[in-house]
Amino acid sequence: MAMGNLTDVPTSFRQVSMNKTSAIRSAAFVLSTLVAAGFTSLAAAAEPASTAVTQHAQTGLYRYQLGDFEITVLSDGSVPQDLHALLKGGSQPEVDGLLARSFLASPVEASINAFLIDTGSRLVLVDVGAGDFFGPGYGGKLLGRLRAAGKSPADITDILLTHVHTDHSGGLVHEGKAVFPKAALHVGQPDVDFFLAPAHQQGVGGYDKAYFAQATAALTPYKASGQLQPFSGVTTLLPGITAIPTPGHTPGHAFYRVEGRGQAITFIGDVVHVQAVQFPQPAITITYDVDQPAAAQQRQAQFEKLASDRALVAAPHLPFPGLGHVRQEKTGFSFVPVDHHDRDGQ
Repeated sequence: MAMGNLTDVPTSFRQVSMNKTSAIRSAAFVLSTLVAAGFTSLAAAAEPASTAVTQHAQTGLYRYQLGDFEITVLSDGSVPQDLHALLKGGSQPEVDGLLARSFLASPVEASINAFLIDTGSRLVLVDVGAGDFFGPGYGGKLLGRLRAAGKSPADITDILLTHVHTDHSGGLVHEGKAVFPKAALHVGQPDVDFFLAPAHQQGVGGYDKAYFAQATAALTPYKASGQLQPFSGVTTLLPGITAIPTPGHTPGHAFYRVEGRGQAITFIGDVVHVQAVQFPQPAITITYDVDQPAAAQQRQAQFEKLASDRALVAAPHLPFPGLGHVRQEKTGFSFVPVDHHDRDGQ
């Protein structure tokens, strides 16, 4: 996702489209601090709280057992989205009608979910939230939630970015320094090529330059340290974890399929942004899609497959905790959240 119109706040979900000045200032600040800091890591600033969480669920945390793997959903916060300004391919009355069916009206609140996978031998984060990029009150809660789960940034062994947009990669840095000093950073090579290309830093094809500046700010410390490990094509990254390219939203957008003891979950990134609109009408796209037609086609194809497979999915912008299944309907699709468990060992 990117950052859409925030009600009464002159920013957008990535602080890009609706207020280019504030976004560019944010990116410039991060870039300048990167240079000044020499791309050092942020080990001291990211120490964990000493008390581990024992509850199954609490504000901003939700644990889910998948075979031998424990998955903890970490909320990075939420932001309001002006869908009238952001959605493409559907009229305002159509969008309003779909929202009304779900008892919603524009602007709607969009979750920013990240996912911690404990495999027993590795701690893996799928996306890292917005970090500081959106300003106070709009995201940036990931580290606090990680500490509440009893983990520190130094504990993370691997980070899987579904794509490079700021609400997924911004949490990689704080004041220009790498937040995760030991983590290998996995991301699709086409996103690295697209967002870090020197020729794209002033924007390309109508895509604002702040997208590229912020991506460069987030990834540069990890590239400099050798932690950045891009992949191309379907790739087994870790035992039980496979990257599956799904370009459209961005060139290097990817799903991650995680399998453990006969069970599986697929992390689907930004194939969907607005549950109430894009499940019933997958052809409706959003401003943040780099390739609008490809994003719509990818959504339709993936929804069909996920529904046919009865696959468990995890999505960063569906309402927290963003876990559930895609169901085929007579027209379009719907999303069915997971059954809630609140028992020890469940």
